[in-house]
Amino acid sequence: MRRLRRTKIVATLGPASSERSVIASLFRAGADVFRINMSHTSHEQMRNLVAAIRAVETEYGRPIGILVDLQGPKLRVGRFKSGPVTLKNGATFTLDADPTPGDDSRAELPHPEIFAAAMPGHALLLDDGKVRLVATEVDKTRIVTRVEVGGKLSDRKGVSLPDTMIPFSALTPKDRSDLEAALDTGIDWVALSFIQRPEDIAEAKKITRGRAVVMAKIEKPQAVARLAEILDLSDALMVARGDLGVEMPLEKVPGVQKQMTRASRRAGKPVVVATQMLESMITSPVPTRAEVSDVATAIFEGADAIMLSAESAAGQFPTEAVATMNRIAEEVEGDPIYRTIINAQRAEPEATGADAISAAARQIAETLELSAIICWTSSGATALRVARERPQPPIVAISPNLLTGRKLALAWGVHCVVAEDAHDQDDMVQRACRLAFKDGFAKAGRRVIVVAGVPLGTPGATNMLRIAFVGSESEGEM
Repeated sequence: MRRLRRTKIVATLGPASSERSVIASLFRAGADVFRINMSHTSHEQMRNLVAAIRAVETEYGRPIGILVDLQGPKLRVGRFKSGPVTLKNGATFTLDADPTPGDDSRAELPHPEIFAAAMPGHALLLDDGKVRLVATEVDKTRIVTRVEVGGKLSDRKGVSLPDTMIPFSALTPKDRSDLEAALDTGIDWVALSFIQRPEDIAEAKKITRGRAVVMAKIEKPQAVARLAEILDLSDALMVARGDLGVEMPLEKVPGVQKQMTRASRRAGKPVVVATQMLESMITSPVPTRAEVSDVATAIFEGADAIMLSAESAAGQFPTEAVATMNRIAEEVEGDPIYRTIINAQRAEPEATGADAISAAARQIAETLELSAIICWTSSGATALRVARERPQPPIVAISPNLLTGRKLALAWGVHCVVAEDAHDQDDMVQRACRLAFKDGFAKAGRRVIVVAGVPLGTPGATNMLRIAFVGSESEGEM
């Protein structure tokens, strides 16, 4: 199951893709990581999906990543007395703590923390930004607003506050329960929704305690403003363009996407571009030209992964959507301009042994036209530093740790093989050559470069590289 592309594909599971046979079909079509959205999934359903994914993983003998996406805090208005109401431009509309069903002049806002944080002049966006209010008066139990953009409003519609830092945790009681249940099943990645500050990441890491790695979904302006701090604590980022496009002007989102992609690459941490990438394929077997261009842009930009949401979770053509993404990625990565852009965005290596070795391995491999860069890695750190370089030759990561293999399923260009750890350096080189030959990365007589940390099994101690010939019997020879 060697992929012919470097960019990874994340496919969301749902009603259209919950059967093991469909999950296997998505994997064959190109899915590297499966996302389980806890906004729509019970604990029992989640356990069933994890079991099905692991069965497919066993069947194909390739590590598959599982990403559990937590719902996060959902802010909503209350209910209305006589059904939907229409708010008119310029009208006054009040949000208050009164649980009485609302009308066209007021509605309940059952979130006291908002009253404590909002200020006059702050915007309140309702129903995915379709209705825009601006606060004129605020006290402990109500917010009086002016309707700037009117429209229809009905029960339990969402509320976004792009100007307001709300003093609550990104982990709700539901999220904590979902996270513990997910960790018990052995998932690999946890995505945190609606984070505002780095402390939200630290809170989640106290719960995971290394049992899973943490991805920060960037979907609020407050998170964009503190991106560097959030990235420092996170293991990966997601450009969550749906809510980000509600909370800030849509025209700003492409720039934020590029900013996040480049910042993540500099940090050597995976970045996922998500939301509406092939939206029309929910109901159509082919995407629009604009969607193909959108996916291609994320790939040209060097994103580690691109993600399908409703397209694979609830759409009529889930496998076709994955296959389409796969073809776009293969085509883009074969374009001469792709390598030009990727090379131009390469950051200088950090002043560490691991980065110096990774940069040298990339340069040697490209200069000598070696067949592959092979990383022995226990924690995955070595492979991630090599992936940061975006080398021309394929990256093969060999790890004795299955959990590491699953984590690396999200990383750009990394083909992970789970194998018993090497006994010494000679064994390491010989087995690296055999595995590269077996998986089709190197032919007999070709050379590869082997990168590792010595002593073996020491996380983050990347300090060695060797060039080796792949012999006729797949033995490594210096």
